[in-house]
Amino acid sequence: MATSIQKQASKKQTWSDRFESALHPAIAQFNASIGFDIELLECDLTGSVAHAKMLSKVGILSEQECDQIVAGLEQIREEYRKGEFNPGVEEEDVHFAVEHRLIEIVGDGGKKLHTARSRNDQVGTDIRLYLRENIEQIREQIKDFQKAIYDLASAHVETLIPGYTHLQRAQPLSLAHHLLAYFEMTQRDWERLGDVLKRVNISPLGCGALAGTTFPIDRAYSAELLGFDEIYHNSLDGVSDRDFAIEFASAASIIMVHLSRLSEEIIFWASEEFRFVTLGDSCSTGSSIMPQKKNPDIPELVRGKTGRAFGHLQGLLVMMKGLPLAYNKDLQEDKEAIFDTVATVSGCLEAMTILLQEGITFRSERLNDAVAEDFSNATDVADYLAAKGVPFREAYNLVGKVVKTSLAAGKLLKDLSLEEWQALHPKFEADIYEAIAPAQVVSARNSAGGTGFEQVRSALSRAKTLLSQDA
Repeated sequence: MATSIQKQASKKQTWSDRFESALHPAIAQFNASIGFDIELLECDLTGSVAHAKMLSKVGILSEQECDQIVAGLEQIREEYRKGEFNPGVEEEDVHFAVEHRLIEIVGDGGKKLHTARSRNDQVGTDIRLYLRENIEQIREQIKDFQKAIYDLASAHVETLIPGYTHLQRAQPLSLAHHLLAYFEMTQRDWERLGDVLKRVNISPLGCGALAGTTFPIDRAYSAELLGFDEIYHNSLDGVSDRDFAIEFASAASIIMVHLSRLSEEIIFWASEEFRFVTLGDSCSTGSSIMPQKKNPDIPELVRGKTGRAFGHLQGLLVMMKGLPLAYNKDLQEDKEAIFDTVATVSGCLEAMTILLQEGITFRSERLNDAVAEDFSNATDVADYLAAKGVPFREAYNLVGKVVKTSLAAGKLLKDLSLEEWQALHPKFEADIYEAIAPAQVVSARNSAGGTGFEQVRSALSRAKTLLSQDA
């Protein structure tokens, strides 16, 4: 038995007199994109308003016809915002839905709107308007995320945290230095999206189906009305290009990589094994059977959702790799990938920003204790000897032996007596204890970009300037 949607689809009129019958109901449903491209409705209306004004400028529409069409399009916008315009599968896509409703409102004059335009350049315009708006929003969210990082880092310049390589204790760090690494990553994300925006903001409107049009249109004028920087200079490329969508999906995937890396660290830090952070009740959940649990759901979900962005990037690449010029129906599949990527990145940025702002507390005392429980100051012993004229490789090998014997004795380097140090090498003096104290180990790394407190404060100043300039 046919579904109600299929029955509606079977009523669809044929494309033109070229066709003698309507689509099979199941094929009509399969072919339709209205279920998801309704997301583009306001972009479609905005593009159509500009197109109508351009047609009026070049004399294809009269001023009165243009005014009627623009008023009709704005009425549809208002109906949609009020929830009164809900086209079904019988309309096939958002473009037909708008055109049919416009004709209902203004009469036959609405049929003139599609002059000198194809759905191919129309959808290309819509998706660029959509992405432009959402890229700007995501860039603003990145700034909010960076501000949360900056605030946390500002409060923890002299809080220490173990640094890791290979997930093994390496050297102690300023916690602010660790956090600011993510500021730098997302600064590149912000800049990368700005670069993508340059190639999003090019107008395909007026390229027609693939070859342009015989009408005396003014593509530069419609592009100006829509805020595009320039127009596509090849009509085939204009209707078939989705490089900008792939670039966006790539940039979005890199954002998700960065959020996922931080998420992984927070998950570690919140575990009983690390105990570096405490999660707030507003940003964590419990267990249905284990009352003691507090689960890091936000970073776990971000880590999981990263795969969605990666998948959409792969999907867009595979979709495009075999398409001959120009437009092909395959390109209908770009929209859900783009929509979901926008939603995923935007949602994850918002959630992680809230987590940093109000859902995570660093346990400073525990962190400072942690850096005193290991041999992460071993390199500083080698540096100490090297500064006193001992060749670094000789010092390095000597310290390796010290660590080995200390481990066997159940001691840390700070527990060795001065006599034991001097028995190892006569260059050791009483100042060795100060040199290997965790705060001094961190402070001493004052090379440009290092974790030394002076460098970290300089990095915070730079971050503050970037936040101010970017805003």
